[in-house]
Amino acid sequence: MKKLLPFLMIALGASLWGIIAVFVKELGEYGFSAMEIVAVRVFFAAIFLVLIGIMRFRNCFKLESATDIRLFAGTGILSIVFFNYCYFTAMNQISISLAVVLLYTAPAFVTVLSYLFLKEGINLRKIAAVAGTIVGCILVAGLSAGSSDITLLGILTGLGAGFGYALYTIFGKFALRKYHPFTVTLYTFLVASVFLIPVTKLWTKASVFLNAEVLFLSMGLGFVPTVLAYFVYTWGLEKTDGSKAAVIATVEPVVAMLLGVTLYGENLGAIQIAGALLILSSVIIVNLPARRKNTGLTAESKLEH
Repeated sequence: MKKLLPFLMIALGASLWGIIAVFVKELGEYGFSAMEIVAVRVFFAAIFLVLIGIMRFRNCFKLESATDIRLFAGTGILSIVFFNYCYFTAMNQISISLAVVLLYTAPAFVTVLSYLFLKEGINLRKIAAVAGTIVGCILVAGLSAGSSDITLLGILTGLGAGFGYALYTIFGKFALRKYHPFTVTLYTFLVASVFLIPVTKLWTKASVFLNAEVLFLSMGLGFVPTVLAYFVYTWGLEKTDGSKAAVIATVEPVVAMLLGVTLYGENLGAIQIAGALLILSSVIIVNLPARRKNTGLTAESKLEH
């Protein structure tokens, strides 16, 4: 069970990300732009994280070096801000289904970036799992039916979302070499908030937040698919390969698909079911234990592999 727990935490975090559309759609109805919704998300997340830190993780506030803030600029600005903005923009430019597919080019980005910067191994099984998740996402989105509402901006921002999504795994792995998962999550959203609030001038929306539903949605967006999701994902990421974590996290489109069916009455056909099964199969494949060619392998050599 201890070996499975990191994978389960990554899957839980991804599942919570899968429900983000509920909050985004509702806030959009109140006139919030894509970047303003990102600002709302990171601002309320930062508030929750500071409160949780004061209660449970007081020893996690201190940074070893001021220069380490660059790590959190990576997770906070280059990943969280960039990824969310691209993702929300893509959903306005093209179908949500296609935006999700493009977002989940992230495992391919992670596998390459992990190989280049984290020196993680790459093998046929990882390549096959990544390919399987990409094909699975395409099937989940039902692209075989075709789509006419495709724009160049939508395609580019969708791919940008996938790249930004992958960057959290890469920068997160570097940060976790020195810091506790809570510290990484806390400073990720603090840096993102400090950057975004002046950019969006969020204070001009102060009167809108007096609406109880808007405040509830904002707090929910900041906690459920953000603080809780990123914390459990980062905890799991600390204990597994970045490329594996990215593949496991592709349970998110499955959750998003089921949410669309149950809440928004979207049709679930055989192609979508096949895609969901392919994604889950890829998750299983990437986590199968490696076949031992030599029974005399040491613990150290197995860890290196």
